[in-house]
Amino acid sequence: MSTTKTRTEVSNLLDQIAESKRPELLTLFGRRRVGKTFTIRNRFEDKKDIIFFDVTGSKDAPMSEQISNFTNRLGEIFYNGVQLVQAKNWNGTFKLLTEAITKSAANKKIVLFFDEFPWMATKNSRLLQNLDYYWNQYWSKDKRIKLIICGSSASWIINNIINNKGGLHNRMTRQIHLEPFNLAQTKTFLRNLGVRLNNQQLLQLYMVTGGIPYYLVNIERGKSAAQIIDQLAFKTNSILLNEFNILFASLFDHHEICIEIIRLIAQHRYGISKEEIFGKTSIDKGKKGIKILQSLEDTGFIMSFKPHFHTKKGIYYRVIDEYTMFYLNWIEPIKNTLLTHSFEDGYWQIQQKLPGWQSWSGYAFEAVCYKHIRQIRKALKLSPAAIPNSWRYVPKQYNKERGAQIDLLFDRQDNSITLCEIKYNDKPFVLTKDYVDILKHKMTTFKQQTRTKKQLFMAFIAANDIKNNYYSDDIIDGVVTLDSLFEE
Repeated sequence: MSTTKTRTEVSNLLDQIAESKRPELLTLFGRRRVGKTFTIRNRFEDKKDIIFFDVTGSKDAPMSEQISNFTNRLGEIFYNGVQLVQAKNWNGTFKLLTEAITKSAANKKIVLFFDEFPWMATKNSRLLQNLDYYWNQYWSKDKRIKLIICGSSASWIINNIINNKGGLHNRMTRQIHLEPFNLAQTKTFLRNLGVRLNNQQLLQLYMVTGGIPYYLVNIERGKSAAQIIDQLAFKTNSILLNEFNILFASLFDHHEICIEIIRLIAQHRYGISKEEIFGKTSIDKGKKGIKILQSLEDTGFIMSFKPHFHTKKGIYYRVIDEYTMFYLNWIEPIKNTLLTHSFEDGYWQIQQKLPGWQSWSGYAFEAVCYKHIRQIRKALKLSPAAIPNSWRYVPKQYNKERGAQIDLLFDRQDNSITLCEIKYNDKPFVLTKDYVDILKHKMTTFKQQTRTKKQLFMAFIAANDIKNNYYSDDIIDGVVTLDSLFEE
């Protein structure tokens, strides 16, 4: 069993499944718009040696409609379009499927692709119990069968399939968490579409789209990042305008609460504790509330962390989904206006000159860095065992001490810690004496408050490099450039 992330790994794994001489049960999950359906169809559909049976669940549809769609698809794929008599329940429906499999060509592999499976599992439908029975009793004994359970609701897939306590327990043979493109994959994807932009321009797009293929495929070639963002977000019919509510409604049963939580967490750049979230929202403080937070994390909207050397126990959360941060900051405040008329071309270029853009871009760039930890480690020549984290010191009320924030740190196994300063900049950053004093204060405060005896190093992660001078040589032990983040 393996959880894969890169598209190359996914492609290789699907090849292994296609060539496998044993029955396979694969779970595939990832947020909406990330390309799950395309990935599977691209590999298995229209292949001469494969019977590809694909059926998609319908959001909020009753069981009878789900079964009707399933049965109609069964007739199309296995019986050349013959209309079959619909069964009353999933037991009868899977019996029809099993009979069709039995009658199919013995020399062809059979891929059963159940897309948006959580939507099929309506209340009291007993879909899971019947899937359990037919997999164990029939399908798992047929080496031709490759069953793929797919869904955008990551938590549902994890709780009900991967961590299933019934007959599906330990029956899964493969597992894929399909994540958005990273920077390198985004660059390759856009180049295949004829969009050729430099890394600075691509970073600006990534801080808006987060590497989601569905958003990227709508990009027009021959335009700058600012022009593209204008088209994607600030026109009456732009795809990013209404996407936010649609996205959450499709992923979560209690999407209003999820949006309430996201709004709160997004207001806290350096994270907010679970206890504060429970206290400031209508979320249930028990298992239900924890489950909702886990769902948001499983789908990639937020990340949980425990601040390094934090004296207070507890989990903190911060938003890491680029589109969500962009929407809440730039689209939602003017959404009603955009619904009635588009803004003039060049609107985003004007916004980039405002003070608020600098603050947001720094926040967004930090989120990008958190998703490219492997590339940062490599650029700093750190071991994969170096543990990433963040740290913050906030003095108590009436204390005149200055606080300190470490954007990213790596706790190393060689008795050292690398502290990283993350800086978004559109031209090489110049370290001044005052800025170096700030960095030295951070290091001193970190050492005093954590009481660490480990060797401290200071690294700089810059979106457009730093300009070498006396001050940079004085304190900076390593630099991670934007080009480094684009390494695969």
